Amino acid sequence: MSVPDRSIEPRLLSAAKEEFLKKGYEKASLADICGAAGVTTGALYKRFRGKEELFSALVRDTIRDMEEYMSGMDRKNLAECSDQELYDSFALYPEANRKWLRFLYERREGFVLLIRCASGSRYERFHQDWTEKMNVLDYKFYREAKRRGLVEREVSLQELHTLTYGVWALYYEPFFLGFTLEEIERHAETISRFVNWHAALGMKKPK
Repeated sequence: MSVPDRSIEPRLLSAAKEEFLKKGYEKASLADICGAAGVTTGALYKRFRGKEELFSALVRDTIRDMEEYMSGMDRKNLAECSDQELYDSFALYPEANRKWLRFLYERREGFVLLIRCASGSRYERFHQDWTEKMNVLDYKFYREAKRRGLVEREVSLQELHTLTYGVWALYYEPFFLGFTLEEIERHAETISRFVNWHAALGMKKPK
């Protein structure tokens, strides 16, 4: 009885990753992926239904990790947060920026596939959808701060979205541009100097 070649799937995934990163989802070729992996298209279709499933396999873990991060924020009981914690949630301190940018850097290939290479796939709106979800979370924190009198300005969900989108662009761009880890570390400091959520929202520092 023949022994299944367990190296085929990892070779296909490695070749697919390089193809998608180089050409993007739309222009990527299954024939080229199979050629680079040294397998037949029949071998590919025994393991994956096609290009979409290959791409999904490459970004699945990154999406899971990001959604787990978001779920942790969403589960937070804001009523139990101190005024200082609410204030700090809108402070882009350098260390907080570094933590998030390192999180993305550790998953950079999957993240770059999602934000730069996904056009034509079901993930092509991933970065817009992610920003919209984060905006809903930001608005929950904002409404709690407003309820406590920590915020002077009335800001709509739509207005906050424009601000959230701008902030997330600062996180996306280093990965569009291929920043090194050292450059990302410096960028964390730059974001902190550039963005002032407290001024934008009229948020007062707790006494």
